[in-house]
Amino acid sequence: MRYSCHHRYAKLLLGILALILVASCHSRSSIQTTYQQPVKDCRIVQHSMGSICIPRNPQRVVTLDSFENSWALGIRPIASSYVTGFPMPKYLQGKVELVESVGAYNSPNIEKILRLKPDLIIVRSDLEGIYKNLSYIAPTVVLNIPFPPPPWQDTLKELATVLGKEKEGQQLLNQYWQRVEKLQQTLSDSAASPKENFLKNLKVSIANTSSEYGVWSYGEKHYSGSILKDIGLQRPKSQRGDFFYVDNISKEKISDIDGDVLLFASWERKDDKKTLDKLKRNPLWSQLEAVQKNKVYLVGAHWHNSDIFAINAILDDLEKYLVNEQY
Repeated sequence: MRYSCHHRYAKLLLGILALILVASCHSRSSIQTTYQQPVKDCRIVQHSMGSICIPRNPQRVVTLDSFENSWALGIRPIASSYVTGFPMPKYLQGKVELVESVGAYNSPNIEKILRLKPDLIIVRSDLEGIYKNLSYIAPTVVLNIPFPPPPWQDTLKELATVLGKEKEGQQLLNQYWQRVEKLQQTLSDSAASPKENFLKNLKVSIANTSSEYGVWSYGEKHYSGSILKDIGLQRPKSQRGDFFYVDNISKEKISDIDGDVLLFASWERKDDKKTLDKLKRNPLWSQLEAVQKNKVYLVGAHWHNSDIFAINAILDDLEKYLVNEQY
């Protein structure tokens, strides 16, 4: 009887394993058999996984990176992945439309991508692990976006090259530098006014707080920090240097986020306002120079992002709070 029970148990296990193996092979086969044959009208592009021939005029692009820059370059993806729990930022409203979701930002749904039949897939370098499966579906390009990421200009230019939109990409960069030069001139004119040299020596702090990671400040390597550097604005001592951010700043060191102006970046979630209100109850908050001068400004999610829409929205804020505000 004991042998018979063990024998039946072993047969059951073998049966289950066989079913799993068949299902696995079927799933893999369903992806591999859809491999796209080389496109006749294609062009070779270099990317972090080598070289690949992609369609000259892709019509069904799936991007597993932020889709905003593709939109700005004139290519509307059919689908993208999203960071869960975050609303669509206000700065994008009216400029782009949400495209179909293929899953969370760090775990896209490969089967769903397969069903969409894309002719080009664009992914970030942290998703190299699924590159092989994606490349069976359609030509797949891996953008070089490690952490900390490269300058936002480099990412825009790389994407523009992939999409064959170099001219449009350069136009967007030219417009950025024109805005930077205009803002530099305006600030220079203001500094030469009777306001002494206040604006010329203005120290601009960028900070953020969240329930997950406490208080943050952003360095010169962050997208927002690089814009301030391009303009020539000064930073508090704690935010100078070639680093992306400093997180988990203790309540006792809250003075590290102080400056002549404090730009407090929000993720635009309900929880963020509660966290900031809690921080304001800290007795050391009222001792910040920016607080005492009433120069603390709550800015939106664009201060965290690097797409060209976010970059321009940051410039809008700088013009609003550094030029239009009275000192």
